[in-house]
Amino acid sequence: MNETLITGASSGIGRAFAERLAAAGHDLIVVARRKDRLAELARSLSGVNVEVVVADLATDQGIDAVAELCAARPLTMLINNAGLAHYMPTGELPAAKARELVQVKVAAPTLLTRAALPGMLARGAGTIVSVAGMLAFSATAPVPERQGRAVYVGTLAHTVAMTQSLHAELAGTPIKVHVVCPGIVATEFHEVQGMDLSALPRMSAADVVTAALAGLDRGEVVSAPGVEDYGLLESVFGADLAAFGGQSAQLASRYRN
Repeated sequence: MNETLITGASSGIGRAFAERLAAAGHDLIVVARRKDRLAELARSLSGVNVEVVVADLATDQGIDAVAELCAARPLTMLINNAGLAHYMPTGELPAAKARELVQVKVAAPTLLTRAALPGMLARGAGTIVSVAGMLAFSATAPVPERQGRAVYVGTLAHTVAMTQSLHAELAGTPIKVHVVCPGIVATEFHEVQGMDLSALPRMSAADVVTAALAGLDRGEVVSAPGVEDYGLLESVFGADLAAFGGQSAQLASRYRN
């Protein structure tokens, strides 16, 4: 039996994962805040069991409830997809929104992954996919005046780095981990933030899922659905390791008087 838990399953990329995996025969545990949308999704899927779980991953209670499911159920896959943006200059970002963003994009995937892993290791099988974005690689890009998204970009970079490090940690085990980094996707993600990006080229949520699953089959730890030259990503990862390996216990000459 294949059983997959998907967060943020009520729309967009999460719903596309649900539809694709249901078609492949996976029973689903679909998680989101909106019961009406989850119920509609469950009705639209046939031939598999679909369990609806209403939880707010911006709260400790919501994270704990879903983490308990991750620990208790024999999951084949965990899809960490829940998200929100709150694009805003950091000095203007209300504390409540900053906390919500960190809860949903950092605390939730970290704690759900931690909860699911022991069972997967004990069963000798399992896959964990997290959804980040190409903005994870944009930290040094110039930001237009009066705009900002540093906290959001930081959460995506966390997801990429954690997935890569977890892959290294799990070397020699059968557990697969993967992070998919799309660009702008044709979902309501930006619309709920009051941002109209309809004039920009956007990828479909279904194509993001295709890239993630194909990347897994190819053995990629990080997939970038819209980047044709994967060598660009390999250059980034190689430069990171070169900088890490270039350190010593001696103070670099540029810092000496």
